[in-house]
Amino acid sequence: MDLHLSAALPTEQERLAVDAALGIPSSGWTGGVRDIAVDGRTAASGHAARAERHLLLPALHAAHARAGWISPGALNYVSQRLDVPPAETYSVASFYGMFSMEPRPARVIHVCDDIACLTRGAGAICEQLENKLGPPGSAWLRSPCLGLCERAPAALFTEAGEHPREEALAPATADALCQIANSGVIPPGSPGNSVPQAGQPQLRLLQRIGKVNPQSLADYRAHGGYEALRKAVDMGPAAVIREVIASKLVGRGGAAFPAGKKWETLHNSRSNGRPHYLVCNADESEPGTFKDRVVMENDPFALIEAMTIAGFAIGAQRGFLYIRGEYPLATERLLHAIGEARAHGLLGAGTHFDIELRRGAGAYICGEETALFNSIEGYRGEPRNKPPYPTEAGLFGEPTVVNNVETLINVPGIVLEGGAAYAAIGTERSTGTKLFCLSGHIARPGVYEAAFGATLREVIDLAGGVSGSGRLQAVLLGGAAGGFVTPAELDIPLTFEGTRAAGASLGSAVVMLFDDTIDLRKILLRIAAFFRDESCGQCVPCRVGTVRQEELMHRLAGNHPLVSVTQEAAVLRDISQVMRDASICGLGHTASSAIESALKRWSIFQ
Repeated sequence: MDLHLSAALPTEQERLAVDAALGIPSSGWTGGVRDIAVDGRTAASGHAARAERHLLLPALHAAHARAGWISPGALNYVSQRLDVPPAETYSVASFYGMFSMEPRPARVIHVCDDIACLTRGAGAICEQLENKLGPPGSAWLRSPCLGLCERAPAALFTEAGEHPREEALAPATADALCQIANSGVIPPGSPGNSVPQAGQPQLRLLQRIGKVNPQSLADYRAHGGYEALRKAVDMGPAAVIREVIASKLVGRGGAAFPAGKKWETLHNSRSNGRPHYLVCNADESEPGTFKDRVVMENDPFALIEAMTIAGFAIGAQRGFLYIRGEYPLATERLLHAIGEARAHGLLGAGTHFDIELRRGAGAYICGEETALFNSIEGYRGEPRNKPPYPTEAGLFGEPTVVNNVETLINVPGIVLEGGAAYAAIGTERSTGTKLFCLSGHIARPGVYEAAFGATLREVIDLAGGVSGSGRLQAVLLGGAAGGFVTPAELDIPLTFEGTRAAGASLGSAVVMLFDDTIDLRKILLRIAAFFRDESCGQCVPCRVGTVRQEELMHRLAGNHPLVSVTQEAAVLRDISQVMRDASICGLGHTASSAIESALKRWSIFQ
């Protein structure tokens, strides 16, 4: 940041927006009335301001929503309010893709050009917008996956001001997006949020969606809501954890770590007097993944109840729900659900547990649990080295349990039915049901629930089979960090062990279909660009490796006569091995997985 910007002042509107997020400044340290002690030399409240650094991200969101960008004056005021050096505030703000550090129009359209939307015409939409609105960077921007894959092509409309607006637009057309960019008026008939398709044979996690008003606590309770919490309190924390362990529930975010073991670690350490935290990872940013969004939009009270049970079991008094910034409707519904739960004595005052929603700002890396901690604490969302593990030193350096949305919403059913009954569903090593995200060339895109052990073919049939040309070319399983499989591999059992044995990955349960009209080279180039852009840059193997990988893919795609596919594939394997062995976190470990799997299965660049 230029030195002359350090003296910039916020506008009155920016000041009011930040104060609305942080409260009125209480001392001269933070921009309020100076509080000088009797001796005339000692100023108060500086330490209190520094203790609120974890509010940095909400303050930046407030400033950005008011002006459409984070001006030097707003950045300085946020720094003053929280007693954070402006250089550090700038470092954090510039880390996130949703924040602009340069002036831009109040109305901006973020157009997804990621892999699911590419199969549904996003490339043509971007070309039309460039012709009508000019190149991306001002009125419209190209965006990584917005988590609206079942309604592709997708866009996100944002409008800054005193009453800021955000709305998902999907499926989107170029004409509609131009109209919105010019007038701010959203055409009538824009589709609302998604609900699961009818006819699914086994619904446990999705059983209320489409049947219950997501904004009504009374309706949720009329359909069995909060019965599990009541039973959990009667059982006691230790018994709840025993049932979760007996259920063999493992994390649904991809790592598949036993949830009950995490909980047990914190429960057994309650006597040490340290505070415990629960974090729900709802930063669902894997391209092709949208299952958690569908749950949060359509059954938000289920997640709040599940978090409350988990907090009770592990002895946490405070939970954080970290939701990705591109989910405005889910954010709105969860905030309403939290408020309703508090108003009815189910959270906050009178209980021993409360939840704070924290909104991300466009950083795929924050889906990694330790990067998520840093983001909540007001730092750049960069991963930490392990050990220590979160159950030893997590959020604010205290013991912490991190579970994602799908993992947590399994808990109420386990409490009500018992761990043994849950473990009887699925397979021995993959118990329960799983949510699958079907998109691309599929007849009925959406979230589908099936017991572990169903084959890939069965899940595709559940969604109506292949659409487009009707001739399946490839399936991306597990998202951009997963891998491709061929039409001959559709009988893979969708379990953690089954996909591993087949040389694939279940990951975040993405099932994205590509018919034979799709140029897989373009898909691989987009995946390479995604990882290059989303690498946080903290460690050299990932920072350099993702760049070299993208360069290599462009060389292959160029069909230059002097480029040897065999030699380039060998270089890619070397790059991949270095990233897997030496990267700090899972982004580097999996950045080449999908690309390598495609090159093994097809002669794409021959």
